[in-house]
Amino acid sequence: MGYLAHALAANARAYSDAGWEQGGRFELTFEMLFLVPGCALLALLPALSTRRLPLLLAVPVLAVLAGVVHWYFAAKGALAGHPGDSGRCGPDNAPQWWPGWLPA
Repeated sequence: MGYLAHALAANARAYSDAGWEQGGRFELTFEMLFLVPGCALLALLPALSTRRLPLLLAVPVLAVLAGVVHWYFAAKGALAGHPGDSGRCGPDNAPQWWPGWLPA
């Protein structure tokens, strides 16, 4: 899940050419070093807890994990107000394939 959020944000930035300079790529790569293991640990918690606890207790942990991915994709993918040079996106730097239910 962490890598998926990183890949979606990186593809959105590369498509709009906003935040895709050397510093922007370094930022995403550096954050991925913490995002992927953090999401993996968070996903491991339900697996360990379901051995002794009911499966319903794993649902809130997975909901938090999905919320982290949703927030990261929305916050880091389309950088509103950042100058983009590709000409394929509007002023909000959201690509055409950007989901409408995610804020840009």
